Amino acid sequence: MNTKELQKYLKEHLVPSKLYKIGGSHKNRICLDKTESGWAVYFMDKKDKIGLMNFVDEASACSRMKDELRKLMELMYGLTWAKAR
Repeated sequence: MNTKELQKYLKEHLVPSKLYKIGGSHKNRICLDKTESGWAVYFMDKKDKIGLMNFVDEASACSRMKDELRKLMELMYGLTWAKAR
């Protein structure tokens, strides 16, 4: 999965865009961003990156972000989708 496919997937599953940012960072959101050495997934709290996870490839980063958003949707709204195998 790449970032475009992830964005499409999140829209199809009605994940509010206020929960995430793909391609950059935004406070109080789960972010997926390209770095010099690969990809990063983290929660942006004001100016701090919390729970920073680095990945060498886009597919792994997208998979982790999808999983983190699935957990967040379940916690916040009691809604989820099946975990990918």
